[in-house]
Amino acid sequence: MDRQQEFVLRAVEERDVRFIRLWFSDVLGQLKSVAIAPAELEGAFSEGIGFDGSSIEGLTRVFESDMVLVPDPSTFQLLPWRGEVEATARMFCDVWGTDGQPAAADPRNVLKRAMDKAAALGFSYYIHPEIEFYLFKSATLKNGTPEPTDSAGYFDHVPGGTAHDFRRAAVTMLESMGISVEFSHHEGGPGQNEIDLRYADALTMADNVMTFRAVVKEVALQQGVHASFMPKPLFGQAGSGMHTHLSLFEGENNAFYESGSQYRLSKTARQFIAGLLHHSTEIAAVTNQYVNSYKRIWSGDEAPSYVCWGHNNRSALIRVPQYNSGKSSSARIEYRIVDSAANPYLAFAAILMAGLHGIEEDMDLPPGADDDVWALSRAERRALGIEPMPSSLEHALDIMESSDLVAETLGEQVFDFFLRNKQQEWDAYRAQVTPFELTRHFGTL
Repeated sequence: MDRQQEFVLRAVEERDVRFIRLWFSDVLGQLKSVAIAPAELEGAFSEGIGFDGSSIEGLTRVFESDMVLVPDPSTFQLLPWRGEVEATARMFCDVWGTDGQPAAADPRNVLKRAMDKAAALGFSYYIHPEIEFYLFKSATLKNGTPEPTDSAGYFDHVPGGTAHDFRRAAVTMLESMGISVEFSHHEGGPGQNEIDLRYADALTMADNVMTFRAVVKEVALQQGVHASFMPKPLFGQAGSGMHTHLSLFEGENNAFYESGSQYRLSKTARQFIAGLLHHSTEIAAVTNQYVNSYKRIWSGDEAPSYVCWGHNNRSALIRVPQYNSGKSSSARIEYRIVDSAANPYLAFAAILMAGLHGIEEDMDLPPGADDDVWALSRAERRALGIEPMPSSLEHALDIMESSDLVAETLGEQVFDFFLRNKQQEWDAYRAQVTPFELTRHFGTL
């Protein structure tokens, strides 16, 4: 038994922990959980906890359903919303097959494989996300529409308002679980908020994003409101994204930084951006996996709709932010299309593999976009070589289906399941008769 496992066993005893929740993700990014008693913990470390993998979206097939949860002791944390008396803790788990090997369809393993490839090239991979979400008065629709908790806007201070109290409670809870927060503020939509997490390695950050969504939901329940990570819950208002800042490091050195170069971007950073641009439409179904995602992308409100990059250009798909020139560690890029509802393990893996392909193939970075890309005409964008992102989930799936990079990143099992599941979602969506159609045509046709 290693030191981390011994630490967890001692902490469970000293903190009077009565239940340990084993957390993991299905292929779509939904959090799954099973609780064990402290007496079972040592066995869980040595042998894992068996479960029926065929009952979890995408993990395995019925005829090979036995799978094993292996807790990661480095992720041990108490769940603050369960109280300190007879406490409950959680650990994230890796999913293994009964052969003692990591399960190919485990999203956490998908990200680990991508990070292993980066490590083989000498890189470590760091993420800093800006996570947006909405607060509504209830999970029940009012006249067919969600009702926001407030009518405030970007950076508005709402004295005594739900949003202010909510963010304070959520940040306090996150930090009590070891998740560092950089900023929190009201976003542009009514009831919309943003909380930015301090950077961490990609696996830790993917775990943190899963925890973040659980914490936000729990705080919302405590305060009698409903939190939603739906990409576009309100017509005519901003959608909720997860702008993803990322960088590669070589040891202690930021591989994206080069003193004296334009925007202080290294050749490695330029190749990475080129690869991410090249593959951005292929990975869109992973970073934006819902029918509703494309309502956010194609409705304005600063959501990126076109494949381009720029310096401090918020209309670009990839932005190179201004940063403190005295801190080379701050050099990074911002990938602006990712949904708050994406599976972070799969999204971070796809982004990494796209960028690494740019490095491996020594891809040239096209000229950056200096103009507001939304304001350009179609002909102007075409002349600049700026292509659109997929217009719908169906469009994104068609492109993904032909992508060798996405197939390699996800693995055959996840790739096939994801395509089937999302095609079913599109088929169900396009069969609907919507209020738009009825309002527009029922009385006149």
